[in-house]
Amino acid sequence: MTSQDTPEEPVPAPQPKSRSERVRASLSARSRGEGWEKPQGELAKYRSRGRAAMRFILQRGFFGAVVSSNLTTSKQVHRRVRTVRGPFVLVSNHSSHIDAPMLARGLPWAQARFLSTGVAADYFFAVWYRRLFVRLLFNAFPIDRGGSRKHSGTSRKLLRAGVPILVFPEGTRQIDGKLADFKPGAAALAIGVGVPVVPAAIIGAHEAMPKGRSWPKKGRPPVRVVFGEPMISQEDESAVEFSSRIRARVKSLYDEHHDEVLGSAVRDEEESA
Repeated sequence: MTSQDTPEEPVPAPQPKSRSERVRASLSARSRGEGWEKPQGELAKYRSRGRAAMRFILQRGFFGAVVSSNLTTSKQVHRRVRTVRGPFVLVSNHSSHIDAPMLARGLPWAQARFLSTGVAADYFFAVWYRRLFVRLLFNAFPIDRGGSRKHSGTSRKLLRAGVPILVFPEGTRQIDGKLADFKPGAAALAIGVGVPVVPAAIIGAHEAMPKGRSWPKKGRPPVRVVFGEPMISQEDESAVEFSSRIRARVKSLYDEHHDEVLGSAVRDEEESA
């Protein structure tokens, strides 16, 4: 070594990424969309390309025409939602029968193609024509009510098979239009399977078609669907804690767009109720 040479400084070893950073970095990876279990038996129907093509026609053709003639709709999609590959849990507030089809119709098709919605098994899956309807329109899977566990674990199996699912963590439709507490099941699923949560808010659905009505009010009332940035559970975050963060994000999306869609007068009425 000459007098002019200086020893090279050691290059620091790269720090390992946290779980959240690793998952977030992989959301748009092609491998994430392909590296899931191949669905077998009944589960194979949920990734059927033929059924997906039929849903596209029903959701964005037939249902789209019905919606356009009865509602004034708009949507906003965070740019990162369009890059998500593979399964995820779509979480939203729930106040009307139009919520599920509005979410399915508003989500970009690349993410909505295999989206599956849980419905009451004792009602929708008890009769063949109801079962056919919800499977064709919502790619629906059965949810047990009343203590039965016949279909327990279906949502987890679907996620592991690469099928995204829609969950309403409030458990039932709102009566007064106010956001209720979230049950932690959706957050627990996302943590357990290792998938992101896409938070969404529907503004105006309660005002357009509240619980108890079978058709929207006259005058094409406004309804907007907003899809927020995908969320990942943090290191050592419990399902209850993650669920609270998801609820806060949904409420933030709702509040941010409320006055623009419905006007401040409606908010004043809600707060005084």
